[in-house]
Amino acid sequence: MTPPTTRPPTLTIRPLTPDLWPALEDLFSEHGAVGGCWCMYWRIGNDYRRQPPDLNRTAFRQVVLDGPPPGLLAFLGDLPVGWCQVTPRHSLPWLEHAWRNLDLETAGTVWSLSCLYIRKGWRRLGITSALITAALQTARAAGASALEAYPLDAALTPSASGTGFVSTFTRLGFRVTALRSPSRPVMRFDFRVEDIDTHLPASRDK
Repeated sequence: MTPPTTRPPTLTIRPLTPDLWPALEDLFSEHGAVGGCWCMYWRIGNDYRRQPPDLNRTAFRQVVLDGPPPGLLAFLGDLPVGWCQVTPRHSLPWLEHAWRNLDLETAGTVWSLSCLYIRKGWRRLGITSALITAALQTARAAGASALEAYPLDAALTPSASGTGFVSTFTRLGFRVTALRSPSRPVMRFDFRVEDIDTHLPASRDK
């Protein structure tokens, strides 16, 4: 299937349930998205590098089997083209441990959008924005008080990002609430003060 070049694709976005595991495997390929991570970094930190990627794959598959769905898959027809991990923040132990010095808000039920991955050849087509919007809807429906994200500021670093970019989240109504480093802010969409229905996806993601 050839990616569109002039307009965003029409997507179906679905929670990652066990029956969709083969689609995630297809999207991530043998690389486990990036570096064999299989979305385990925010759970176990750099330990994911110290063990074979197959162990990370098995561990994340168990997360999916145990439920609830740990994220969302974007499809164009039957082709999986994008993924985001969106969960309650407390389900990501390494995130809460490593970023504890930032005095992140603990009141209420804060969710985290901690990972984004778009299939090669399908990037910069609005899929990231569509997934972020769907993550906002998912977190709000689950009763979250806010949705956090941890993107990179592309104006300050040339690095690639598995968590998205500040400009995309800003367009969708997120606000910076803390800085882990100058190029790595914590951004939050607070459902108590923001209306997600007023923030439409940008036509192209960062």
